[in-house]
Amino acid sequence: MSETAAAGAWLSSAGATFLLIALAEFGDKSQLVCMTLAARHRGLPVALGAVAAFALLNLLAVLFGAAVAAWLPQWVVIAAVAVLFAVFGINALRYREESEDDEVEEKSGHGVFATTFLLIFLAEFGDKTQIAVAGLGSAADAAAVWSGATLALTATSLLGVYAGRRLLKRLPLLWIHRVSGILFLLLAAYAVMQLF
Repeated sequence: MSETAAAGAWLSSAGATFLLIALAEFGDKSQLVCMTLAARHRGLPVALGAVAAFALLNLLAVLFGAAVAAWLPQWVVIAAVAVLFAVFGINALRYREESEDDEVEEKSGHGVFATTFLLIFLAEFGDKTQIAVAGLGSAADAAAVWSGATLALTATSLLGVYAGRRLLKRLPLLWIHRVSGILFLLLAAYAVMQLF
């Protein structure tokens, strides 16, 4: 494979991951955590804590996905990814407007960075986006998936910190979840096509 083709494949994997993860995470609990903390504190430590948590979570997910891909036959990995994406897609399409309005209480004695890091890490550990990143990491270049997912989660966190409240009041969150659900289902169909 030429360098140009390899770079194109890398960018394609990173871009697809970015789009999928950004749509899946928009309006999710981690963005609400960022909005709530940023309403009480300076935005920079909240943003840095969220980015650090997501970078670590995505690294763990990609390493897990790559390890699974190395141990299992490719058809098993592709079938599992297809099932996971189909489940995520159906769940996103079933989203209702009144869900996920969690209250976030800051623990005393922690800095804003540490509080944000811990809240995001615990809220997102094993979440749909981390599982999706693991699935993508098992089927595509791990560095591209990590980069795309981390950039996507950084972008959604920054939106939550700086403009999340205004955006969520104006954009129909229901439709954002619908688009995310359709993308997950399309990726599930693509994975099934790879089996044949």
